[in-house]
Amino acid sequence: MASSRLVYQVDAFTEAPFAGNPAGVCLLEEPASADWMQAVAAEMNVSETAFLRALDPGTFEIRYFTPTVEVPLCGHATLASAHVLWEQGFVPEASPIRFDAPRDVLHTQRDAGWIRMEFPADTLEVCEVPAGAGRALGVTSANARRGRAIGLLLELESEDAVRDVRPDLPTLGAEKLGGVIVTARSATAERDFVSRFFAPDAGIDEDPVTGVAHCALGPYWAERLGKDELLGHQLSPRGGVVRVRVRGTALDLFGQAVTVLRGELLR
Repeated sequence: MASSRLVYQVDAFTEAPFAGNPAGVCLLEEPASADWMQAVAAEMNVSETAFLRALDPGTFEIRYFTPTVEVPLCGHATLASAHVLWEQGFVPEASPIRFDAPRDVLHTQRDAGWIRMEFPADTLEVCEVPAGAGRALGVTSANARRGRAIGLLLELESEDAVRDVRPDLPTLGAEKLGGVIVTARSATAERDFVSRFFAPDAGIDEDPVTGVAHCALGPYWAERLGKDELLGHQLSPRGGVVRVRVRGTALDLFGQAVTVLRGELLR
């Protein structure tokens, strides 16, 4: 490859460094092979690395790779990408950014100190708790939903129950669910709900903060709580906060981000 291959690491869904969800962002001047992008993502070894290539002013092709597989959509890597493009001057701060992702076209813009991203709302269907997933999570009963973007959402009885989940990750990964959310109402009035997200079959044991999960959590809790604007807290060790505004079949995710590393790939 002859491209510049600038690379960044950004902590997303946080206003402080070394919290939230770290994402890699790699800027390309020409197309790259999937094998090369997968190797770079494995080298970065964060939950997702985004690869960007300019198509037109303010429009970028974006692809997302975990350390082991390509995924069609990723919230925190989209947030990190928009943050880098504005912060590093590739796009004027007042201008919106359009990302052509494998699954959807995503629009982002600055909004009063936050970055607002337009995402499709996930479609959820009532289901039973799969026996293998229940055993892996230690959950015997829960309100369960399946989604288009996530494999399984389970509402537990309390915030403490979500915090105390200790999954058997090999067993959960063998279920090939594509991602599992555990969630509950928040124990504090400042936030509406809490969650955790596991995707061991995609090489992510526990994701620190998951934008795409909130495409399911937003509609779910909007219906449960009777409100369209919500604040979610993901209870991973790093933790992070996601604002959600539900708009029918679409929604807005709001987050903040901090760049912690900047460099150039030499291979």
